[in-house]
Amino acid sequence: MFPRVLIAGVRGGAGKTTVTLAVISILRKMGMKVLAFKKGPDYIDSGWLSLFSGNPCYNLDSFMMPKNKVIQSFIERAKGYVSIIEGNRGLFDGLDAEGSVSSAEIAKLIKAPVILVVDCTKITRSVAALVNGFTNFDRDVEIKGVVLNQLANSRHEKIIRDSIEKYCSVEVVGAIPRFKGIKMPERHMGLLPYQEHEMQQEAEEFIGKVSEHLDQNKILEILKNSPHINIPKRAKKIIPIGEGLKIGVIRDRVFQFYYEENLEELKKHGVEIILINSLEDKTVPEIDALYIGGGFPETNVKDLSNNQELMEDIKANADKGLPIYAECGGLMYLCKSLVTDEGEFPMTGIFPFKLKMFKKPQAHGYVIAKINGNNPFYERGVELKGHEFHYSKVIEYESLPPMSFQMIRGEGIIENLDGAVYQNTLGTYVHIHALGTEEWVKGMLKKAREYKESKNG
Repeated sequence: MFPRVLIAGVRGGAGKTTVTLAVISILRKMGMKVLAFKKGPDYIDSGWLSLFSGNPCYNLDSFMMPKNKVIQSFIERAKGYVSIIEGNRGLFDGLDAEGSVSSAEIAKLIKAPVILVVDCTKITRSVAALVNGFTNFDRDVEIKGVVLNQLANSRHEKIIRDSIEKYCSVEVVGAIPRFKGIKMPERHMGLLPYQEHEMQQEAEEFIGKVSEHLDQNKILEILKNSPHINIPKRAKKIIPIGEGLKIGVIRDRVFQFYYEENLEELKKHGVEIILINSLEDKTVPEIDALYIGGGFPETNVKDLSNNQELMEDIKANADKGLPIYAECGGLMYLCKSLVTDEGEFPMTGIFPFKLKMFKKPQAHGYVIAKINGNNPFYERGVELKGHEFHYSKVIEYESLPPMSFQMIRGEGIIENLDGAVYQNTLGTYVHIHALGTEEWVKGMLKKAREYKESKNG
């Protein structure tokens, strides 16, 4: 039995994250063990889901990983928990007219019932038509409840409730009023990372208010009646070929964007993860490789640039051949400098790029990259499926370093190229997911082992 529900919106911004956090909060207060999942490439919502559930949040994405891996990952992790899955954008929004890579596709893969969140701003009886459209659009997607969000007053709510009761086959499981002056903190087309948000208490109070307007009995009934799901064959046992290896991970309020699965895959192979703080630590510890994920270096740029000791030590280790894998924010950190509204700030200087922050995204969405050049972690010919989302762009460089990725889909670093290389350092705007890119784990372990042996040689 895998009690589960996927919470989706009729569009992005309908309030699905707020509702998801409220449902998680209700279930935890009832003493249940809750595990959260996020559909699609996302770190910020995942962070809030993890904070409220008290457990790591995992991602389910049928673009970045094969469909069988989506099912397998869910089954392996969901056992013994109540699983709450947050969708992304509108329920049926995908890459094409067939809705591939949509939240609906994930719901069908793991046979999850759906709660649909509707923003009721400036709409009344038409909500019933909207709900009917969603419930009839794909009968293989089981919409079991509707949450009405942004209600103006009790009269507004009554008209919509009565209309749904009269014309629709699903129940209203929540009716949330329009709260004035309070909401979840936002930036960059989404929520502010909880690590940066100093008002977590206020966020929890807001979610508490929202929780009061959800029908917990109806939601529990949906969870209780989750359909049977076939359990796939157990994956092959992993041989711990990474035993004895230490991989550093810069993880703090600057660099927060890591898929938990990526770190878990390293640990499954016997790797010891050594956490590093980019703002406080002054030297690189004794490690065999370094992994720098994404984040928002631009919002912490003064503090980052003030910690010259760590940046100089990272550069010195890169010169010695330490394997370093840097994604997006990590790439920015390894460049020559970063230009923001506050001025130009020196970064680590491994790559010769001067980057500038812009008000609008310079790249956003799924990517496909073909490995067509030598690099420390991937063999030529490998095709990576991932995503990119960055407001920074290269505005100047003295000479272009070796670039090992050709972007088939997406922007990359410059001129549809990505995968900048310096000795055993690779910098990229591309975020990958380890469950869909097994070559990443193999490459990290291989280079870490080689480096360790060269030190001990």
